[in-house]
Amino acid sequence: MYHKILNTIRKYEMAEPGDHIIIALSGGADSVCLLHVLKTLSSELNITLEALHVHHGLRGSEADRDAKYCARLGEQLGVSVKIVNKDVRQFAEEEKLSLEEAGRIVRYKALGEAAEQAGKTYPKVKIAVAHHTGDRAETILHNLFRGSGIKGIGGIQPVNGKIIRPLLETDREEILLYLKENHIDWCQDSTNKENQYTRNKIRNQLIPYVEKEINPMAVKHIEQAGKILSMADSYLEKQGDLCFKAWGKTGDGFVEYPANQLSQEEEIIQYYIIRKMISILSGSSKDIGFSHIEAVRQLAKKQVGKKTDLPYGLEGVKEYAQLKIRKKADDGPEPVIEKDLGKFMEIQVFPWEKHKEIPKNQYTKWFDYDRMENALCLRFRRTGDYITLKDGGRKTLKKFMIESKIPRQDRERIPVLADGNHIVWIVGYRISEYYKITEHTKTVIQVIFNGGENNG
Repeated sequence: MYHKILNTIRKYEMAEPGDHIIIALSGGADSVCLLHVLKTLSSELNITLEALHVHHGLRGSEADRDAKYCARLGEQLGVSVKIVNKDVRQFAEEEKLSLEEAGRIVRYKALGEAAEQAGKTYPKVKIAVAHHTGDRAETILHNLFRGSGIKGIGGIQPVNGKIIRPLLETDREEILLYLKENHIDWCQDSTNKENQYTRNKIRNQLIPYVEKEINPMAVKHIEQAGKILSMADSYLEKQGDLCFKAWGKTGDGFVEYPANQLSQEEEIIQYYIIRKMISILSGSSKDIGFSHIEAVRQLAKKQVGKKTDLPYGLEGVKEYAQLKIRKKADDGPEPVIEKDLGKFMEIQVFPWEKHKEIPKNQYTKWFDYDRMENALCLRFRRTGDYITLKDGGRKTLKKFMIESKIPRQDRERIPVLADGNHIVWIVGYRISEYYKITEHTKTVIQVIFNGGENNG
């Protein structure tokens, strides 16, 4: 079995000379086997080892026994074993998780902390966990029943960042045979026989039934299917990345993709593009399920302004030609209210001299003062507002903003300079034709908006 595990390590480039490997040691058969094998191969691989045992605060004296066994095993093999005590039950209650899920999170967090600490001494640190072929099959079924996508159904990966799984191509029977032949003891976890947890039900009830009643090679076939799906996932992910690189755009707190372009892609590629978009903002796709991605995909076919909520404090929204994923707005600072807008405006009135050049600054504008009927007001839009176009016709401010593809959530925040309901200037966008300087202008009113980015 040494040769088989060594081949797995080399095949997936799990360890390089000089690596320091932290072994997740529970005291069960699988992790004990992993520790023994890696200790035997350590010289050949030129690696150093330590182990971490997490005492979950569950199972009473049995858990105490496991911790003592792991410490003793480390002494026998000359491998440092660190025992970490965690209150998993309390964590589960606080986070409203099952004990199974809470234990997994606590365990990996402790391993990550140990790796971070070891990184202060060793240049390259890995974490080795003892998943085998049976675990991979269980994970595939578990994720399938939970509604996971291809990535989840592809099962456990041999390498995932710093985490390596040297036993992933070794089955449970080989592990037990190795321990028995080498007279190595291990700890039995009594909860593994209980069918309270989902994984135990799959391991103890479902898989034995399928092997007996349907196909004795079921686990092997499930694992093979997982490998194929994993390869398919890797390929499709690359295609999605290429599409996003060609058409996607990343901004401050958002990513977007042309809705029409997305609709032209195959549905499966749409799935990967959207997953890519979400993961860019969230930093993870762990809690992103098919229903989330499908909801975003359907937005591309809906009217402007439609939204859908997503995990990680994100939302999907259709904005004209773009499908956007963005962070939900938080309370943030108090918005500028209408009565405060005046402080951003500077006004100067002077006679028009035809030789003077009209400013081309985006936030400094000149208007024909003699055409003003009311005192100018800098405010936000109101019902009945309109603007005059080049042909002398009028267009409602609402329609102008829609046709200019100004996002709905921005329309209420754009200042407008108003002469009653007649809009003189949509700040940052355009001015009314009615108030432009002409050969008949006698008096000019200059308005500077100091809240703009380009004034000067």
